[in-house]
Amino acid sequence: MHDRSQAVAVRDSEGIDPESLERDLLGLIEESREQAAEDPFRNPVLAVTLAITRRFDRGEIVEDDLDGLFVRLRTQSLVARAERLRGYVGLDRDDAADPGTMMAPRLVAAIPQRQGDFETFRDLVGRTGFAVVFTAHPTFGMPKAVAALIAQAATEAAPAARLPLLEKAGALSTRPDARISLDDEFDQACIAANHGRSALDAFNAALLDAARARWPDRWTELVPKPFAIASWVGCDTDGRTDIGWWDTVRYRLESKRMQLDRVMRELPQVDATKVVRDLTAGALAAVNRQLAVAPRLGTKPSLESVHRFALALIIERERAQTDSSAILAGLAGAIGGVESDADKRTIAILRSGIATHGLSNALPHFRLNASQIHNAVRRVTDLEGEPTDAAQRRSHLSTIHALLNDVQAVDVDFGALAAERASAARLMMTITQILKHVDGTHPVRFLIAETETGYTLLAALWLARHYGIADKVEITPLFETASALEQGIRVLDDALRNPHWRTYLKRIGRLTVQFGYSDSGRYVGQLAASFWIERLRLRITELMVQNDLTGVELAIFDTHGESIGRGAHPTSLRDRLAYLAPEDARRRNRAAGIKVRLESSFQGSDGYLMFGTLPLAKATVERIAEHIFALDVADDDTFADYVLSEAASGADEADDPIYAETDFAAEFFTVVRQDMETLVDDPGYAALLGTFGPGLLDRTGSRPVARQTDGGGPTMITHPRQMRAIPNNAILQQLGFLANSLHGVGRAAGRAPDLFRDMRRDSVRFSRAFRLVQHAASVADLDVLRAYIDTLDPAVWLERARRTQRDTRREELVVIAGALDNLRLAPDLRRLFGRLTSDWLSLQSAAPDLGKMSVRLTLLHAIRLALIHRIWFLAVHIPGFRPQSGISREALIERFLRLDVDGCLTMLEDIFPITPDPTLGLNFGEPAGPRDVGTYEAEHKTLFEPIRRCFMRVRELSGMIQHEVGAFG
Repeated sequence: MHDRSQAVAVRDSEGIDPESLERDLLGLIEESREQAAEDPFRNPVLAVTLAITRRFDRGEIVEDDLDGLFVRLRTQSLVARAERLRGYVGLDRDDAADPGTMMAPRLVAAIPQRQGDFETFRDLVGRTGFAVVFTAHPTFGMPKAVAALIAQAATEAAPAARLPLLEKAGALSTRPDARISLDDEFDQACIAANHGRSALDAFNAALLDAARARWPDRWTELVPKPFAIASWVGCDTDGRTDIGWWDTVRYRLESKRMQLDRVMRELPQVDATKVVRDLTAGALAAVNRQLAVAPRLGTKPSLESVHRFALALIIERERAQTDSSAILAGLAGAIGGVESDADKRTIAILRSGIATHGLSNALPHFRLNASQIHNAVRRVTDLEGEPTDAAQRRSHLSTIHALLNDVQAVDVDFGALAAERASAARLMMTITQILKHVDGTHPVRFLIAETETGYTLLAALWLARHYGIADKVEITPLFETASALEQGIRVLDDALRNPHWRTYLKRIGRLTVQFGYSDSGRYVGQLAASFWIERLRLRITELMVQNDLTGVELAIFDTHGESIGRGAHPTSLRDRLAYLAPEDARRRNRAAGIKVRLESSFQGSDGYLMFGTLPLAKATVERIAEHIFALDVADDDTFADYVLSEAASGADEADDPIYAETDFAAEFFTVVRQDMETLVDDPGYAALLGTFGPGLLDRTGSRPVARQTDGGGPTMITHPRQMRAIPNNAILQQLGFLANSLHGVGRAAGRAPDLFRDMRRDSVRFSRAFRLVQHAASVADLDVLRAYIDTLDPAVWLERARRTQRDTRREELVVIAGALDNLRLAPDLRRLFGRLTSDWLSLQSAAPDLGKMSVRLTLLHAIRLALIHRIWFLAVHIPGFRPQSGISREALIERFLRLDVDGCLTMLEDIFPITPDPTLGLNFGEPAGPRDVGTYEAEHKTLFEPIRRCFMRVRELSGMIQHEVGAFG
């Protein structure tokens, strides 16, 4: 037991010293945990929450004291996060490495000395094997300024150099920027993409340098393209209607301008480059003229302004260049005309960047939903019913085959695009115009979310042929839902049975598929999702062999967030890449002769951190290179860093026992999936996520906000499917228990505990996956979750009312209990907690080495609960009022319980105005009628403003918890 007689922070005339307050409150957490070990009926988190509340009541802590404390806690969280980021990408390792041990020179050295060795190397690095894809979604959970400071700090090798930057960040709010537009997301993606492009240039330069030393007469023939940068920011219209086609075209023009700027900036100022320089300068000037008349985001442009933009695209089309062939030819000529190797090297690097990305700074990924495809094609069919209906399957496949037999390409102009109403047709037409007027160098990616039938792929192919761009569009199904992961192979098989689809694949030369870890993880559990995705991956390889498609490249785009609940591995970037693309699957592809292109998402402000500075981006690219070329270098220690177990354990990536014990793997992950699916359908789980969880989160992106009820409040969800994956996962983080990474694993492990322990020790694949569970456990605490659940239990508040010595507090507690009782959440939440606890106990028994939530993170939860309780205590004192817009005082208090604080305060400002009635004193020519002559300054000062300040601090703590956990959503 701690002796706390000297530990309590004391207030003086200048307030409480933040360091003393921190030490005092951390001591409370530790002491309360020790007491709970002796008293199983005590919740240590709620006990500390109550202690903090009583200090507020006694005036020992005031609100302003928290601000200094928050600066200290924020700084500590950010120091830890910057250190983790640096270690995650392996920056310390690269700083200490001998240049000859980096992947570029190792690749050259790995080519055997024999005839044709240059051609072998040229082919190896001349094909793109990996693409970094910058995605957005509402995952911009921290301010741009804080993200920039974290990245700058992580770049510094010395902790002393990092600290001033992180102290500066700690003085700033952790809450996301107040208004995040699509332009903001695009700008942040561009910063990351520019660093990524520079890192790719550095890697290509290293390849060229190593090649020049070995093949001094031929190195200038090389056009290395091992990696690419892509982005769907501004091109993702899945579930969005707020992005106009002109916005998408403008973003592609911006990307084109950045690519041309890069050429002009880097091209040597010598006579041999004059032709290509003039060509590029003319193209850049034309693009700037096109952008000058582009409608701006958020405007509803008139037909006249859209017409003016369209004409600029057409008139400037030839000068702006619409593919990279002329610039590439100019660069090739310049290499032969310059004298120095340094100039040749610079031009060769530029040539590689243009050859890889065309006239774009980042390759575009367009995305929409399968239902949008179905709606667009429904106009030319007489079919009823849904394509996903098994009873309708054959008729839909037969109909779309007949349509493909007869499809004829139509002309597309901007007038037709402006008039088109169907979203899928409009997007396909937008792509047509971009390929025609902006950049048609490479085929573009066309991602289709929620693909669950082969009909969707064939319908997309019909649309592409209809608009004349089938050879320029890579139609890509997204397999993410549980049913899609099960039926994915049938989806592809149905499409491959159609001769039009097989012909299309062979013409375009690539089969592209997208795997989603976000929705799959939240419905079947993250570990189970990884298994089902890997199984589908292996079956796709078998399907390609069966259909004689081994000459077609397989492109696999793994889409995930930056948290473990949405598929990002927490340990290191090397583990992350290997978790997404297991070595067994890659070896099988190589054995079948299938060339594979891997792609992976880097999402929002968390994902962009890995490209937040050039050194970080270089380290990230080096880890990607080690992953992609692991089978092309002969070093024995290629995968040593991937192994969790001790070196003496003998774990072997190439002979992993998890693939020999197929029954164990299938049963283990099936149990996880079954338990997670049962949890998702539990009414208590929906109540846990939907009651006040959304109120803990700030808006973190440009996507339109969720639906509201008729009364103006947030919708009460009855099933997690009514909530997007990102807030679903973010709420679990904020409530202190990452169920979609933990639940079900306990029962699965308990079925065969000895084999489970063997797999943790001996299987690289299984132990790597289990590390997600280990990380989830380290930021989870059932005591924290129970504190939130008890906060929603009226019985707890009534018991507190029974014990309190303060009459006014007793009245507050009884009112809160009554309002909570009206929500009728407690029985479902109690059953849910029992379900989670039972599985957690099994997990602890199977893996007793699991960590637990830090004292600091536990304190953040306790402080936030105290502030939430304080908001509720204040809310019950709101004066009575006549119902306004269908909202009574009782309904308003229930909305406060659900933390719809901003909405409630907006309504209260109207009900209780602080400014006098403006009609007072004016003569309206008649006897004055009754009106409110007073103002409500006292209510604003004593209730509304304190509630607002408390809620701001609640949201501030949510941002701090995000940094402790490691990512948003």
